[in-house]
Amino acid sequence: MTAASVPAERLRRIEQAIETVPYAQLLGIELDKVIPGEAILTLVIRPELTQNHGVVHGGAIASLLDTATAFAILTLLEPEERVTTVDLAISYLRPAVAGKLIASARVLRKGRRLIATTAEVADESGTLVATALSTYIQL
Repeated sequence: MTAASVPAERLRRIEQAIETVPYAQLLGIELDKVIPGEAILTLVIRPELTQNHGVVHGGAIASLLDTATAFAILTLLEPEERVTTVDLAISYLRPAVAGKLIASARVLRKGRRLIATTAEVADESGTLVATALSTYIQL
């Protein structure tokens, strides 16, 4: 993972989070890069993540998008701050069947309680697979 200008304390929290989130581990989501307000995560497609037509299950893509936006937010949070997803609106644009998926997420606006984010998932060739808008609330 690479990080540019993310404070060391936040970076440690991010690294610990990706290593200890059981669901992300189950799916095989990996953190590639973070900068303040942005994150890039990857997911290698494997048979366990597909539906009966050999296409990556929409739930796996949704999980990748949700995780990516959460990690973009983590780059901006203080150690005591916590968030959770309020909504996640996804547009699936084309099927993915093999290779690696790359999710790029960024924070659009961080308010006092609500945080608006956006994310995209592309395949290794850069073809857009899905987009999302999401809102989080600070707990």
